[in-house]
Amino acid sequence: MPNHKKISFAPSIRRLPSYLHIIRSAQARSEEYISGTVIANELNLEPIQVRKDLAITGIVGKPKKGYPVTELIASIEHYLGWDTNHRAIIVGAGNLGSALSGYQEFRNHGLNILAAFDTDPAKIGKTIHGVPIYSLDDLENESAALKPEIAIITVPSPFAQSTCDTIVASGIRAIWNFTNVKLRVPETVAVWREDLSSGYAGNIPCQSSLEK
Repeated sequence: MPNHKKISFAPSIRRLPSYLHIIRSAQARSEEYISGTVIANELNLEPIQVRKDLAITGIVGKPKKGYPVTELIASIEHYLGWDTNHRAIIVGAGNLGSALSGYQEFRNHGLNILAAFDTDPAKIGKTIHGVPIYSLDDLENESAALKPEIAIITVPSPFAQSTCDTIVASGIRAIWNFTNVKLRVPETVAVWREDLSSGYAGNIPCQSSLEK
């Protein structure tokens, strides 16, 4: 999730989930230790890059053994915030917003989507995957009650900046931006831009880039 302290480590952070998948596989095989070289070979990376990436989580490997698997999983999940529940809302209850609201992996990683907001009268008052949809006009009032930490923007790009301004005015200080617009926000607000088109071009599920 967006975090000012982690912005300089953005490339490393994007690699950590891939490491986690490999490490969990090792855990499933009852392996107690895993080396950075093994992880690097699985992902076609240099071992020194893997060790640098893992170092940001605070864990230290043991010579000739590698990293203790259970502790390494806990360290990565803690660094990513996956062991902590985060309150989130979605702004834009269209196809993408609906898909994200029902994405089970968010819940597995501690991201709880509490509500969705939209301007379409036909959607307001309904639910998507059990998530209630409110009017965007009520964002500030509902946010005061829900106390979301993160707002996920999935509106059409022409409305991205005005939607962002509304979110910022409501007091939310972290935004996950699924539009192709580079948002203008105060220094106190962190924005994570999810570039789905770059991910498709690169033949991977998705690729993120930080705006600031």
